[in-house]
Amino acid sequence: QVQLVESGGGLVQAGGSLRLSCAASGFTFNTYVMGWFRQAPGKEREFVATISRSPSSTYYADSIKGRFAISRDNAKNTVFLQMVNLKPEDTAVYYCAADRRSYYYSSSATTYDYWGQGTQVTVSS
Repeated sequence: QVQLVESGGGLVQAGGSLRLSCAASGFTFNTYVMGWFRQAPGKEREFVATISRSPSSTYYADSIKGRFAISRDNAKNTVFLQMVNLKPEDTAVYYCAADRRSYYYSSSATTYDYWGQGTQVTVSS
């Protein structure tokens, strides 16, 4: 049974930091591109960051570039999202996702096969 379980969300003041984790099971983790997406209230789900199978390549949304960093530990079947200098507009439910088909990495939600249940990040001003 495929599972992606996010953790690490919470309430933080603007300028603060959080580190999200996503533990994967039920599939061969190192054969999947991984990504983070987020969805704020009343808005569509949007791309945040993605990382290639070997963690050599990453790609970020412009809105978070320089503040967020995606990484993965294939030995532990886990992907991370380190977030610093958080802003109120970063408030959203954050989802991790796994993509089997993309050759390198992907910023499109339609290419992802599996999704976690999400973790809430709230940034107060």
